[in-house]
Amino acid sequence: VTAVPDLFLTAVKLDHDVTGAQYLHAARDDSNNLFSVQLRTTPMDSTGVPHILEHTVLCGSQRFPCRDPFFKMLNRSLSTFMNAFTASDYTMYPFSTQNAKDFQNLLSVYLDAVFFPCLRELDFWQEGWRLENENPTDPSSSLVFKGVVFNEMKGAFSDNESLYAQNLQNKLLPDHTYSVVSGGEPLTIPDLTWDQLKNFHSTHYHPSNARFFTYGDLPLEKHLKQIQEEALSKFRRTEPNTAVPSQIRWNKPREAHVNCAPDALAPDPAKQNTLCVSYLLGDITDTYEAFTLSFLSSLMISGPNSPFYKALIEPKIGTDFSSAVGYDGSTRDASFSVGLQGMAEEDLERVKGIISQTIDYIIATGFEEERIEALLHKIEIQMKHQSASFGLALASYIACCWNHDGNPVQLLKITENVSRFRQCLQENPRYLQDKVQHYFKDNSHKLTLSMKPDEQYLEKRIKAEQEKLQQKILALSETDRKDIYEKGLQLLSEQSKTQDTSCLPELKVSDIDSTIPCTPVQMGTAGGVPVQYCEQPTNGMVYFRAMCNLNTLPEDLKIYIPLFCSVITKLGSGELDYRQQAQQMELKTGGMFVTSQVIPDTADLDLYEQGVLLTSSCLERNLPGMFQLWSDIFNRRVNIPIHLHSRFDDEERLRVLVMMAAQELSNGISSSGHMYAMTRAARSLTPTANLQETFSGMTQVTFMKRIAEMTDVTSVLRKLPRIKRHLLNVDNMRCSVNATPQKMADVTVELERFMDNIASTRKERKPVRPVIVERPLDPHAPAGSVASRKLISEPNFKPCQMKTYFELPFPVNFASECVRTVPFTHEDYASLCVLGRLMTAKFLHGEIREKGGAYGGGARMGGGGLFAFYSYRDPNCSQTLAAFRKGVEWVCDGKFTQQDVDEAKLSVFSTVDAPIAPSDKGFGLFVNGISDEVKQAHRERLFAVMRKNLIDVAGRYLGFGQSTRGVAVLGPENESIKKDPSWVVK
Repeated sequence: VTAVPDLFLTAVKLDHDVTGAQYLHAARDDSNNLFSVQLRTTPMDSTGVPHILEHTVLCGSQRFPCRDPFFKMLNRSLSTFMNAFTASDYTMYPFSTQNAKDFQNLLSVYLDAVFFPCLRELDFWQEGWRLENENPTDPSSSLVFKGVVFNEMKGAFSDNESLYAQNLQNKLLPDHTYSVVSGGEPLTIPDLTWDQLKNFHSTHYHPSNARFFTYGDLPLEKHLKQIQEEALSKFRRTEPNTAVPSQIRWNKPREAHVNCAPDALAPDPAKQNTLCVSYLLGDITDTYEAFTLSFLSSLMISGPNSPFYKALIEPKIGTDFSSAVGYDGSTRDASFSVGLQGMAEEDLERVKGIISQTIDYIIATGFEEERIEALLHKIEIQMKHQSASFGLALASYIACCWNHDGNPVQLLKITENVSRFRQCLQENPRYLQDKVQHYFKDNSHKLTLSMKPDEQYLEKRIKAEQEKLQQKILALSETDRKDIYEKGLQLLSEQSKTQDTSCLPELKVSDIDSTIPCTPVQMGTAGGVPVQYCEQPTNGMVYFRAMCNLNTLPEDLKIYIPLFCSVITKLGSGELDYRQQAQQMELKTGGMFVTSQVIPDTADLDLYEQGVLLTSSCLERNLPGMFQLWSDIFNRRVNIPIHLHSRFDDEERLRVLVMMAAQELSNGISSSGHMYAMTRAARSLTPTANLQETFSGMTQVTFMKRIAEMTDVTSVLRKLPRIKRHLLNVDNMRCSVNATPQKMADVTVELERFMDNIASTRKERKPVRPVIVERPLDPHAPAGSVASRKLISEPNFKPCQMKTYFELPFPVNFASECVRTVPFTHEDYASLCVLGRLMTAKFLHGEIREKGGAYGGGARMGGGGLFAFYSYRDPNCSQTLAAFRKGVEWVCDGKFTQQDVDEAKLSVFSTVDAPIAPSDKGFGLFVNGISDEVKQAHRERLFAVMRKNLIDVAGRYLGFGQSTRGVAVLGPENESIKKDPSWVVK
């Protein structure tokens, strides 16, 4: 038993006498309790066996033999988190919940799934891979590969960043389990047999190879008793042969090359090469050394003051660091990588030279003391910040080290590591330089990996898949083909059966609290600006937010807002250049961010607030420093030569930031394609959605690509000060602060001073849109006496039908359909929320994932009054769009029970009642104007939803021809859509 005061917890480490299972409990005053069990899974081939097993164990177990208890439990529980992950060398099954009975229910389901799964052959076919007729009911249709993991990994391998990171690990650590793809290489997955899967389970999924972790305020004894009775008591000790040996070191460096698909959105098609140099470091179970190397890595690469940023990013040789960059402690031997993406082929040699020169430079000059202090300050803030999912963060943080028998408790003693680190620096001023010499300069185990696009990449992948398919088909006899057809029908009939879920434990709607806990806030002003004060146990931190509306901003500047937000805190300000500014931010704050906001009104779909949100946090002692940094950003101080003010004239710096932003947007599409599809489908339905698409949809991606392609960004630079005059204006502003009651008086004083400092920005300007609607900030104040939010009304907005197809180099689709329905406070809104969960769980999951083989899909009600259908990493497009329609018919035909409705309600409540961190309490009221009373009314409407309401709203809003809808798909070339004149193809 060890007290860990840094994190306000007590750690209890146990070993199970009989099986040797390891256990760690972190007792902490936190009601969001977490359980996780992790197993060391070390595959020796790329068939994806641990990944497919992770999917298949969740498809039914001895005590809970119904199909897919995992997905069924999502609707029978109030879990705040439920998932499973496959890493390179472990598989982890975590869940969290705030309800004690729910914890026991989920623990039973998880233990049974992991240790006593059914592992039925049909589940292996559905989740892993299978040969099946393209149309399962037509034996003459051609045979194709299907399977959830098969399609998921096809999607993952179409993402150049993950392709690169995967190859880097395989080639840097070639001697054992890290040389293979634990998730599965798509063309090797079809080599896995059902017997191999069962065998892998029997050798790896055993308590002797398991590590159990629990966290929170529930009593440990109860957990131990339940785990003993339901799982451990049924096993004897085995000697799992799963340990990963340390990688044998090379005596000379190696080089390697991989190809990838071209990026259709690259700012410069001729610059799509990646190169990085990766060094193998020490064993991650040496926790202090791992702390030091991770710290050293941040000093080397993070932020504009770091030597690698100056040497690699600022010369604009590439668009950004390579996707694998910095310290990686996820493997038994850690590694450090540094390099560039988005560069020309002729620059590859130059970059190798720069990397080795930079290492020499670091050894010669070391690091400034202020940068070391800034990073230590960052660690202090990370320890103090209370997150709502602290247990999950902890489980992930200790997983890798503990997996290789390191001591997880030692990892939590952060202050101890910091003190030891300070001491080492004091005793040897060259401490860090010596580490660089040892791990980088004198290290012959280094890999240089380059990657370049191959125009034929996707064609070659398709061809290779076809060859694999033909090879499988040629080996089939007539009987095999018949067997495949019959098994396909059997799987289809299993998938279409109504499941008996009575064996699964569940909570009842009556287990849910009928009222919400209130969050008291005080409304005040500082320098004439409205402020919302929220007293919270923030553990010595202060959280500041300011909303500035953009009602006076000329229309032509709106599309520049996201760019403005991403650069305004990174260009220097006041007397600080951008490097000094970055340093001060790291020393004084937990980060300063500006983000664009489009906030739909809660009662009217054609009304919205538009603005930017300023967010920052700091330790109480740094309050004046934090506000000074914001003042510098707001102000152009008089009497300093013009070029020293908020420095928008730094064209070189802006170009670097633009390249990085464009690259990041383009890289994000393959992992968030469904979000882009939903944003686009919604665009023509409400004014809110239209502006949101401009700020964060494909419109913004293509706009940033255009900016990144410009040879001269002066025209863009000129727009930034114009935008700033409209946005960072005291007249358009309101603030909120979360801090401890003891500190609130000091905060008020600092806030007044801040407002005085920036008062010169106040300027009366006319709004661009004529119709402004005011909503009071304080719902309890008498009318007319109180500050308000100023919303834009577009009474003449005409929703219209739009179908857009984005042709992208992906092997899978992301599809969405959105329907305009009703706003948050409308009586039907709650029914639509429940309907989304019901359709997802009881119909769309089966159609899109189980039958269709997509990684995910479903329906949900959005805050802006839009009901959205979506699919993720989906091999189909038209079949999925048809499933959306069929889902509506299914509801209208009433093919579900009141029990199904209650389950959907539980699922909605688990989101509504998700834990909120002290830093975020009162945020909904501040941003959306949603008070506790409004939340309570919504809650009561949710409780009241009946089966007949769902049939009614589905017919009225989602029935064909009832409401305006938009459709969008991102995916590979699609002939039938190209020929269909109702689609716009981009």
